[in-house]
Amino acid sequence: MDRSHTPTDRIDVRRLSTVPYRDALALQADLQARRLADEIPDTLLLLEHPPVYTRGRRSQDGELALGEDFYRARGIEIVPTDRGGKVTYHGPGQLVGYPIMRIGDVIAHLRTMEAAIVAAIVDYGVEARSRADEGIDYTGVWVADRKIASIGVHVSRGITTHGFAVNVVNDLAPFEWIVPCGLSGVRMTSVQNELGQEPAGGFDAFAELMGRCFCEARQGELTPA
Repeated sequence: MDRSHTPTDRIDVRRLSTVPYRDALALQADLQARRLADEIPDTLLLLEHPPVYTRGRRSQDGELALGEDFYRARGIEIVPTDRGGKVTYHGPGQLVGYPIMRIGDVIAHLRTMEAAIVAAIVDYGVEARSRADEGIDYTGVWVADRKIASIGVHVSRGITTHGFAVNVVNDLAPFEWIVPCGLSGVRMTSVQNELGQEPAGGFDAFAELMGRCFCEARQGELTPA
């Protein structure tokens, strides 16, 4: 979906389908340049990726402990990125959100994403929460001690790329083959896993809700208290 835009205070939410990770990097770079030039408004991409492990700037040796041949034999690509954070997994059934937007405070941006994800998941009756006060390694969204959403961003000249990934109905096994987010022993979960069934309306309904919750949380960040 491609439309002409004029810069406004609104957020343009674009729902895409499955996009290869490297193609998504190129798309983000293009949109970042256009946002920097004020050719487009703040934009949120919502999409899925084919199976891929991505390594953030804080990744360390040992996080892909089984060796790259093991992962590639299972059809999982490995891609280094310029986002924050460590290694994580993306795959079908996981909702990935890339906000391409102008920000003034990266910490506020992280908290906005967490708040939006929590709001969407809580709407399904799952008690999700932020653990931001426990340190940078706990950035993201959790259900008890289980991680349900990961966050990692990059900011260049005040414009963000990368963003968040929410486990909705995806296979969780690939997380067990790595040290997810650099947290040894962490258990990953999904909306489907917590509910014991697919969320009402399926993946598409969750994606629509996530877009609304993000816009509401972002507006709350920008509105003076």
